Amino acid sequence: MITNLIIFVVTNYNKIPMSLFSDNIRNLRVQQKISQEKLAEALAITRGRYVKYEDGTSEAPYEILKKIAHYYHISIDLLLSVDIRKIPMDDLLQLENNRLVLPITVDKDGENFIEVVTQKVKAGYLNGYADPEYIESLQHISLPFLGPGKHRGFPVEGDSMPPHEDGSIIVGRYIEKLGDVMDGKTYIFITKNEGMVYKRLNKNKKNALVVASDNSFYPAYEVKASDILEIWEYECSIGRNDRKPEISETASVKDLFLELKREIQDLKIKH
Repeated sequence: MITNLIIFVVTNYNKIPMSLFSDNIRNLRVQQKISQEKLAEALAITRGRYVKYEDGTSEAPYEILKKIAHYYHISIDLLLSVDIRKIPMDDLLQLENNRLVLPITVDKDGENFIEVVTQKVKAGYLNGYADPEYIESLQHISLPFLGPGKHRGFPVEGDSMPPHEDGSIIVGRYIEKLGDVMDGKTYIFITKNEGMVYKRLNKNKKNALVVASDNSFYPAYEVKASDILEIWEYECSIGRNDRKPEISETASVKDLFLELKREIQDLKIKH
């Protein structure tokens, strides 16, 4: 059961699904019993121009999209990518700046479910993260000790973030604003170019984040703020590995690697 939706903006304005957008603005206007004349006046355009948007014969520019979204107090993402007739509009959680929707599912007792993005469906997440039907189709678990907030589970790959390894699940809490992230903490970043990555925030810059692996073998790198679709802060992990960490061996390997790195740098300086 979907009870409400959280918002976070990521929309491709280069290609607008006109039929869906047109249907949505027509349905909203009819539901609220607003005339085309009144709506056009509120948008500061002519009725003839507005009719073309509603008929799907003309694309609405970005400024008009913003005005329509603010007029109805819903996100631009909803207008462009979701059939709003399938969403209980009264249950929408209103956040600032009309940002993107993520469904929250709850059990019969009203406890939040945690959707788990398994390895099998991971590839489809970038296309489905804003689709209520896709999110509802994911596997669900419940971890009551996590407390308030929207949580989701993501699979771990590789050896860049020990002790987490392939097969583990990182449960993250949804971060609404980029400014809420903190240096030194770990996050699941959903990005346009890198996809889904789990990293430690090394530095929060003005228009980018520097992220790093806990495994020093992998270099830190920068992620542009404009490339980020979602951020989930680490809350807990689910794994099957109960091996005792071999601290001395790990330290020894690290020392060897650092020594090799220093030798390479010395050779570069000499040449």
